[in-house]
Amino acid sequence: MTEQKFESFQQFYPYYLQEHRDPRCRALHYVGSTLVLLTAIGIVWQAQWHYIWLLPVIGYGFAWLGHFAFEHNRPATFKYPLYSLMGDWVMYFEFLCGRIGHRFN
Repeated sequence: MTEQKFESFQQFYPYYLQEHRDPRCRALHYVGSTLVLLTAIGIVWQAQWHYIWLLPVIGYGFAWLGHFAFEHNRPATFKYPLYSLMGDWVMYFEFLCGRIGHRFN
């Protein structure tokens, strides 16, 4: 199987969404993203910079659990780390705005 090449995030995002079809996987992404934001706010608010390492552990931990337990695929982060990170936050924003659900119906 040949690896796909994406020349832009716009080309990558449909692939990213295809890799997140299971609503339980997406839900774990949303939980992880929310906890990352809340943890980041707490770290800044309390000036507890030594906890900054928790952010990727929380975010990727929840996301990867969703992939391995429900999607049964390898997270896009392994092949496309920057686009995948961008995709996480675009998908999260679309979820918060109520625009993500129609893509999977």
